[in-house]
Amino acid sequence: MMFARTVIRRGIRDEGEKPFWISFADLMTACMTVFLIVMAVTIVAMKAQVDAFAGTTRLVQERQSEIELFASRLKANSEEMYPAVRVGIIKDTVRIDLGSAANFVSGSADLSSGGSRFLRGYFPTVLEAARTELGQKWLKRVVVEGFTDTDGTYLFNLDLSLQRSRKVVCTMFAPAAGGERAMSQQELNQIRDLFLVGGYSFNSMQESKAKSRRVELKLEFWQLGEKEQAEKQPKPDLSDKEFGRC
Repeated sequence: MMFARTVIRRGIRDEGEKPFWISFADLMTACMTVFLIVMAVTIVAMKAQVDAFAGTTRLVQERQSEIELFASRLKANSEEMYPAVRVGIIKDTVRIDLGSAANFVSGSADLSSGGSRFLRGYFPTVLEAARTELGQKWLKRVVVEGFTDTDGTYLFNLDLSLQRSRKVVCTMFAPAAGGERAMSQQELNQIRDLFLVGGYSFNSMQESKAKSRRVELKLEFWQLGEKEQAEKQPKPDLSDKEFGRC
């Protein structure tokens, strides 16, 4: 009897399985490659962010240090020549308490002759500091802030406090009295460009009414990049503008 031989060709199944495993291996390799690329890009981006943050932090610290150095020099020069003046710094704001020489009579915005002489003598110290390298780099403006005591209504004192700060600025432009040094044209231009006035009624009381009737100077400074942006904006030409009269 003849028997038929059955030949099992295992190679056929093996040939059919090979493309699947090759494709799966290629897929895993591609996924791993993409993962590694994404991780590399993420690490580079995070490093750039960390470097940028570190750079910004360093610039912020340098700004604060330079403002404090500016304030310390102004404080030393101010209090050496005018012991009643007090210069203080809170974060990046410098405040100058002009002392009793710039105090007012209750209900009045008039300065005494002694107070006017004191202001015309002291303000050049502030203007000189503004012309220094650090002053030109960081000083944004000087706000003259007027205050009152609690006598009278809020709105009356709000107007009175504004009149007091305005009076201080007007004193700078008044003709020099006998024996006083007249303000130079450069100093007057500085006052025009830097100084603003503000009134705060009785919102900031001192320990006595007499000390509350005062004027303070608040020095404000540029933030990082703020001055560069401001310099790009068009500015009015005030070179031929008269100062006017109070």
